[in-house]
Amino acid sequence: MTTTLAALQSWVDQVATQTQPDSIHWCDGSEAEYQQLVKLMLADGTLTKLNEKTYPNCYLHRSDPNDVARVEHLTYVCTEDEDDAGQNNNWMNPADAHARMVGLFEGCMRGRTMYVIPYCMGPIGSCFARCGVEITDSPYVVINMKLMTRMGSQALERIEKEGTFVRGLHSTGELDPERRFIVHFPEERSIMSYGSGYGGNALLGKKCHALRIASYQAREEGWLAEHMLIVGLESPEGAVHYIACAFPSACGKTNLAMLIPPEELHDWKVWTLGDDIAWLHPDDTGKLRAINPESGYFGVVPGTNPKTNKNAYDMITHDTIFTNVATTADNEPWWEGKKEGTPAKDWQGRDYDAANGPAAHPNSRFTVAATNNRAYSNLCDAPEGVPISAIVFGGRRKNVAPLVYEAKSWEHGVLVGAGTASETTAAMVGEVGVIRRDPMAMKPFCGYNFGDYFAHWLSFRERTTHLPKIFHVNWFRQHENGEFMWPGFGENLRVLQWIIDRCEHRADAQETPIGFLPHPCDIDTKDLDISEETMGILTSINTRQCRDETISLGKYLEGFGERTPKALLDQQRIVLDALSESLAKAS
Repeated sequence: MTTTLAALQSWVDQVATQTQPDSIHWCDGSEAEYQQLVKLMLADGTLTKLNEKTYPNCYLHRSDPNDVARVEHLTYVCTEDEDDAGQNNNWMNPADAHARMVGLFEGCMRGRTMYVIPYCMGPIGSCFARCGVEITDSPYVVINMKLMTRMGSQALERIEKEGTFVRGLHSTGELDPERRFIVHFPEERSIMSYGSGYGGNALLGKKCHALRIASYQAREEGWLAEHMLIVGLESPEGAVHYIACAFPSACGKTNLAMLIPPEELHDWKVWTLGDDIAWLHPDDTGKLRAINPESGYFGVVPGTNPKTNKNAYDMITHDTIFTNVATTADNEPWWEGKKEGTPAKDWQGRDYDAANGPAAHPNSRFTVAATNNRAYSNLCDAPEGVPISAIVFGGRRKNVAPLVYEAKSWEHGVLVGAGTASETTAAMVGEVGVIRRDPMAMKPFCGYNFGDYFAHWLSFRERTTHLPKIFHVNWFRQHENGEFMWPGFGENLRVLQWIIDRCEHRADAQETPIGFLPHPCDIDTKDLDISEETMGILTSINTRQCRDETISLGKYLEGFGERTPKALLDQQRIVLDALSESLAKAS
């Protein structure tokens, strides 16, 4: 397989001359190709087959111990003007970046096969989808891209028809941390990644293309590329709503995407359209419609069990690639929080010894096709996407943020999203309880200056009159003894029920300076072991704490200088003035 597109063929030839591979393979995305590559990796030890009886067609990949996560400090956005990248990104001059990467890629594929991967982010026939080509020397990348994207012949046909594509060049290199860089050229629609085989650094269709490059592209073209799950819900009465939610890591994103209704709400139906990324476009009527540009899940596996996420737990029992998990004596995958089995070998293949740390790496992963999920919807392949009723932001806060509240307007909602934050936990490096701001959960992924990003969000008020409502949730409010006030997991549907009722103008709310909150009785708590006092705390605000939080947010936003939209600062001042007035009245 080759291509009829001269620009693509020329680029492939240029890369081959530079990297000097032993052979070139154009990927067609077929099952036969997948199995051939699996066989190749089993033979050279890149993959290990897991227990075929209990985990059919599942494989384990152990990465180099120094290559186990995204490397944000070595990830760059390269724009001609440093201010266009913004202080939210590491910046490198494009000419300097090209020079550095050319040196790294020179001859790096000698003795290896160069794989050319045409892929489509989103349904092949969707006008909302965008295409790319990744060149890599890693067969592990190829099989993961097979699960994560629409990869192969059909994608190539679309690329040849449109004549445009995002260029991604990747090599594992020597896996030397001193020679590891992931650089993005949003103005050129290109990505270069060297020295890592880890998913987020190597699967260039994912964070690199679908967020960093796509967010820049979306601003130019008038849409949004966001770090959001998409979940569909159908009420017992048959009303269907789709919600897009943005949460930082460790805030329950995957669990919400694959939510299973509790027994008391068994008449509700929930299905997953995406667990990580959403592209939102205004349609001809002005409504925001979303597609999931991915076709699979690349998820963190520790903590996954039948209680925390039964759908995820069940879907990874077959046809799954595991990375850096432990194994049991009978060769089943094992991870902390699995709730069954005992580790025999740790993630590095050593005999398990608790003194060496966790058996599975804390960032160990699974890669699986979305169709494995019992809550999968064929709307994932609908070219027109789904209409979004509500956008929900959320963080991990032990106090300050109530269980749920609604923004007063689109502009206020942008402020709510810009203020998304979480408190560090004992599982994170550094001091516990420190506030980390992660606007729209996009801090590691926005491909341009956050000030311009906020302005782009605000611009949608002028683009359409059919914008979704914006909400904020916090599943992690705590009592003084450290116990969580809200049960979470499937019970979060009770909060989504209030959100949907607000979208349908059926639910009441109490107005506060930070937004509209439910009354304690507005959230269905039937059969929940939760007191009226606790619900009162969850559905109220501490005005003084909220004022301090709003002051802190204002200082953060001002840090982006002249790029920060005046309209956003105006919203912050409106909230701050209302909180200050409320405090004055109380005193």
